[in-house]
Amino acid sequence: MFRHTKLLQCEAKPDGPDAVLARKIQELIGGAWGEMTVATQYLFQGWNCRIEGKYKDLIMDTATEEIGHVEMLATMVARLLENAPATDVAHAVTDPAVAATMGGMDVQQAIVGGGGAQLRDSNGVPWSGAYMVASGNLLADFRTNVAAESQGRLQTARIYNMTDDPGVKEMLKFNLARDTVHQKQWMRAIEELKADGIEGDIVPDDLLDVEDQVHNNTIWQLSDGGSGPSGGWSHGENAIDYLTDPEPLGGPGTAPKPDPELYASYAGGQNALGTAKGKAQQAAEKLR
Repeated sequence: MFRHTKLLQCEAKPDGPDAVLARKIQELIGGAWGEMTVATQYLFQGWNCRIEGKYKDLIMDTATEEIGHVEMLATMVARLLENAPATDVAHAVTDPAVAATMGGMDVQQAIVGGGGAQLRDSNGVPWSGAYMVASGNLLADFRTNVAAESQGRLQTARIYNMTDDPGVKEMLKFNLARDTVHQKQWMRAIEELKADGIEGDIVPDDLLDVEDQVHNNTIWQLSDGGSGPSGGWSHGENAIDYLTDPEPLGGPGTAPKPDPELYASYAGGQNALGTAKGKAQQAAEKLR
């Protein structure tokens, strides 16, 4: 059961209209790394979690918070679009959709959203559930969560530097702080999974004795850059061997002959096609 509290987690009041900024903030709502992604990602991770207790509670606490972040950003977008577009060129245009576009507003914010936020990114591309990850493996998911919060904070920081609006900056300061603590909590949770003996370093912590033992500790140098072997990953304890001149292990990647009726080009294709036509003609003659 979810309850909605009619108060924002953080205030979302810009000092004035800014259609261009409203469009940028759409990325933080419906982009691949936006709040809708982490909200649904954490919700499904929590719903799919088989371990009752601290891990599931942490996931669900954060998931529910992220729903509030979507509401906060959507409110900010709507308020930024109030009385927007606010440019001389836009005021000179009578058609509202054209005015919105020339003023920098996402035209769908005007036509579809009626001056409100959309479940889209900053280019108007619809948000997709394919952005979210909920694998059922907590170690794999928590690592994905660290990456999601890192990318989200990176984009928030970039937008923070794109505006001088004090009200927007105050909200973004809060968002930055929450993205910081969420990165920290998932990294700590990863260590706790290991300490509790639930997961190891490798996902999944299985079939390690079955996998190819020759190739589970080598890095193949396959680019022109030659500095890879100087990294700490190839020195000291638990070093990974760097193969500076790896050889291919398989033969040519030649595809097999296709079904003649698919008409794919290949050597000797005419003969094969002719044979297929001949068989079809023979079959037709038998039916007469």
